[in-house]
Amino acid sequence: MVLKINKIIWVLAGATFGLLFSCQPKAEKSGRPNIIFIMSDDHAYQAISAYSDKLIETPNIDRIADEGMLFTNACVSNSICAPSRATILTGKHTHIHGKIDNNFPFDTSNVTFPQLLQDAGYQTAMFGKLHFGNNPKGFDEFMILPDQGDYYNPEFITRQGDTTIQGYVTDIITDLTLDWLGKRKEEKPFMLMYLHKAPHREWLPAERHYREFTQKTFPEPETLFDDYKGRGTAAREAEMNLLKHMTVSADNKIYPEVARELGVQEPSEWGFNVFKSKYARFTEAQKAQWDAVYGPINEEFAQLYPSMNDSAFMRWKYQRYMQDYLGCIAAVDENVGRLLDYLDKNGLSENTMVVYTSDQGFYLGEHGWFDKRFIYNESFKTPLLVKWPGKIAPGSVSDEMVQNLDFAQTFLEAAGVQAPDDMQGESLVSLMEGKNDQWTRDAVYYHYYEYPGFHMVKRHYGMVTKEFKLAHFYYDVDEWELYDRQKDSLELNNVYNDPAYVGVVESLKEQLIQIREKYKDSDELDQMFIDRYKEKGLIKEKK
Repeated sequence: MVLKINKIIWVLAGATFGLLFSCQPKAEKSGRPNIIFIMSDDHAYQAISAYSDKLIETPNIDRIADEGMLFTNACVSNSICAPSRATILTGKHTHIHGKIDNNFPFDTSNVTFPQLLQDAGYQTAMFGKLHFGNNPKGFDEFMILPDQGDYYNPEFITRQGDTTIQGYVTDIITDLTLDWLGKRKEEKPFMLMYLHKAPHREWLPAERHYREFTQKTFPEPETLFDDYKGRGTAAREAEMNLLKHMTVSADNKIYPEVARELGVQEPSEWGFNVFKSKYARFTEAQKAQWDAVYGPINEEFAQLYPSMNDSAFMRWKYQRYMQDYLGCIAAVDENVGRLLDYLDKNGLSENTMVVYTSDQGFYLGEHGWFDKRFIYNESFKTPLLVKWPGKIAPGSVSDEMVQNLDFAQTFLEAAGVQAPDDMQGESLVSLMEGKNDQWTRDAVYYHYYEYPGFHMVKRHYGMVTKEFKLAHFYYDVDEWELYDRQKDSLELNNVYNDPAYVGVVESLKEQLIQIREKYKDSDELDQMFIDRYKEKGLIKEKK
C-alpha cells in the first residue's frame, strides 16, 4: 500500500497544530455536531489515492483524510451489500439483525442509529442507495433507489411515491443532498446519509468521462494470473474470474449482436439481457453519446478478438473493466468535492463530522477476480476516511482493527446519545481523538453466508488481527486457512498446516471460539441458516 507523501507532511503539521491548539483558550462548540455519512458501493480502497495512487487520483475524497484521519485497517463483517448496510444501521452482526445475505429479510424490529438520533432531536435524511426495504426508519426525508438502481435516468422511492429523474445517478444523488441541506432547519443538528450507487457493477460512467477513461491504460495487479495453488478449494471454485465469469456484454460493453457474431462464449444470457436493459434506459441523445465512444471500442474488439489467446483476452477484459470502474469513481470524487465545498462555503465544516467509506472492498483484478465476498483483503478491507474539526488532528492515520460494526455507536457517542446495550460495535471516537489507550479491540470477526449463490463463494467465518487471518470454510468443504498478514500481504500462502505455525493456530482457534461466543454466533445458527436455504430451494442436491 502506498500512502501519499504529503500524508506525512500533514501528520507532522497536524501534530504541531495540536500542540499549539492545546495551549489556546478553546471556543465552545455551538451544540452537537452534524454528521454526514458518505458511502459508495463497492469502492475498493485501492482506488482512492489517499491509499494508493497507482490507479486514480481522488483529490476530493483525499481531502477528508488530509483534514482528518485515514484508517488503514478498516474492514467489514460480511462483504456483501445489503448485509453490510444493515450492520451499519444497527451496529450488529448479520446473524443478529437477520440480513445475512441479499436474499433473506432484515428484521425490522431492530432499532437503528438514525431512529435514535431522530428521537434525540436530529434532523435526518437519506439519499441514494439503501438496497433493502423501501421505507427506512428514522428519517425525516428520503429518496432511495429501488434495489440496485440505475446509472442513467434512475427511479427513486419516496414517501410520496416513485419518481424518475433524468440524468446521471451520481450527480442526481448529490443534487438531492445539497437541495436538502439548503432547506433544512438551521437551528437543529442533522444526520445525513449520502449513499452512492457507483461504482457498483455494471460500471456505467458519466458521459463526461467516456473519452478520458476509455483511452487510459492501467497497471495490472501482481496477481492477475493467480493460479490459487497456495489456497484452498473455495478460492479455486469461486466464479468471479475476469476471463471466465466477467461478461463482455454487460461488463465490458460489447454490444450483444457483436459478441454473438464473433462467437464469444458468455457465462449465460444474463450479460446480454442486462446490457439491453441498461442501454434501453438511455434517451436518444444519451445513446448517441454512448455509441460515439463505445461503438469504436466494439469495432476494435471485433478486429482483435479472433486472434486473442486467453492471456490477451484476460488483459483486454481487465483494461475495459478498469476504464469503466474508475470512470465511475471520477464522478463520485467530483461530487464529494461539491458537497465539501458546500460545507465550507456555508460555514458548516467546523461542526460537522464527515465520513467516507464503502459498503465493502472490491477486487480490481487481484487474484484474477472482480466482486467481493471473501475474507481476503481486497474484499474484507474497506476505505474509511473521517474528518471532524477540533476532534481529529489533520493528517492522522490509524491502523487499528475497526469495522463497519462500529459506525452506529460512533455516531451516537458523537451526538451524546446512549447506545443500546445490544449493539455489538465499539465507538471510534477515542481513536479519532488520539486516545489509543482506550481502544480495547485487537481482533475482528467475519462471517459470509450467501452460498450457493452469485459468484459461488463458499460460506466461511473467521477472525482477523493485525498479524494473522484465520478462516474456516465450513459448508460443502471443511477447510481451514491461515495467513500471516505481515509476511504474506498478498495472501498467497495458506500456512494453516505449516509446522512453524502450530502454536499460532492453537491460540487463534481458542480466540475464535471466544469471539464467536462474544458475538453470539454458533454452529447451531450456521445450520439454521443452511436449513433456511434448503427450505427456499436455494440449496439442491448435487448431481
